[in-house]
Amino acid sequence: MDAPRLGIEVPDHRGRTGLDRIGRDLVRNPDVRVIDVEVLAAAWHVLRRTTLEYRDPSGQWELQQRETYDRGNGATVLLYDPERRRVLLTRQFRYPVYVNDHPDGMLIETAAGLLDADDPATAIRREAAEETGVEIGALEHVWDVFMSPGSVTERLHFFAAPYDSGAVVGDRAGLAEEGEHIELVDLDIDDALDMVRSGRIQDAKTIMLLQWAVLDGPFARGGAREK
Repeated sequence: MDAPRLGIEVPDHRGRTGLDRIGRDLVRNPDVRVIDVEVLAAAWHVLRRTTLEYRDPSGQWELQQRETYDRGNGATVLLYDPERRRVLLTRQFRYPVYVNDHPDGMLIETAAGLLDADDPATAIRREAAEETGVEIGALEHVWDVFMSPGSVTERLHFFAAPYDSGAVVGDRAGLAEEGEHIELVDLDIDDALDMVRSGRIQDAKTIMLLQWAVLDGPFARGGAREK
């Protein structure tokens, strides 16, 4: 008899079971039939290979396989000071971009993190406090986005919130016990946009929120929100 499989028949190190059942009961799209789900790896996050049938526009059913990486859903927030026209970003080491030809792996980003068991608003307040150490104002929900839909299941919830740039203490934050060594980057909004244009800011969520801020957000010109 085969030994029980971690994360499937018996709990894994995160207490999870049934990782091979995710997606089997999907019926929202009548042109998709899930046949089988195989767990390829389940360390902190989960890599699955799903076999499915897809009905193409001609009505023919074709067999497909898709690998998906499930890291849970997340949230991110742009912290802005409307009076001083500043934004508070973070800078930290990201190995995945370092291994993909980024010069040093140090990315400038908006504060972000996974939801874990929290709702998006609660989670991003927690992450903003951990990553920046500042108290933020009322959260504004901007949008929800799938950032890499070809292979990653994550839905990212975007927010914006005011902060007082004059109250920022120090230039470092993050939880050392989680391996976070975060540098705070307090920028004029125009300088931040220049960094997008020059390629010094390369993180997608950060670019999206900075552009939103000047098109429809707190720094929009000619609109009701202009300061």
